[in-house]
Amino acid sequence: MKERSFLTTILATMLLLSLGGLTGAVAASLPAVGGVLPDLSPGFNLPKPKDGVVIIQIFSMYCPYCQKDAPQVNRLYEMIEADPSLKGRVRLVGIGAGNSPYEVNVFRTKFNVRFPLYADPDFNIHKKLGEPRTPYFIALKIEPDGSHRIFYSQLGEIGSADDFLAEMIRRWGKRR
Repeated sequence: MKERSFLTTILATMLLLSLGGLTGAVAASLPAVGGVLPDLSPGFNLPKPKDGVVIIQIFSMYCPYCQKDAPQVNRLYEMIEADPSLKGRVRLVGIGAGNSPYEVNVFRTKFNVRFPLYADPDFNIHKKLGEPRTPYFIALKIEPDGSHRIFYSQLGEIGSADDFLAEMIRRWGKRR
């Protein structure tokens, strides 16, 4: 009977911990369309292209979906850089949730990533963003005055870079 009681106590404790019941920590909400990002410093300063867009990819080098999606995300970056109407106005950055600078560099090298990647080894940025699963994409419209609004917030792979970019441009409301 003592064994069963001990096992029940262990299982109940694990359940409460997984729900945050004993930690006292309250996770932030996931970024919502129409909202703004919380201050993500230290560790990340939001690029602010004037009257442009910032697309943030939350990834982990250990995420098989992030690894599978890396060629399409790289293609997205190449498409942005090759289009004179988008280059400099649309910025793509990645944040490695729980990844050290070394791990981010391994991901960068292994998948030939040419856009900026930032390490978040202690999950500080990840927590401020509501602890999204990976990959997670957030797109922000940067206004001429430097303020921003979230216009896309979604879990999952981008799939086709062409389709994703077309959707970002449509939601942004700009023409190429």
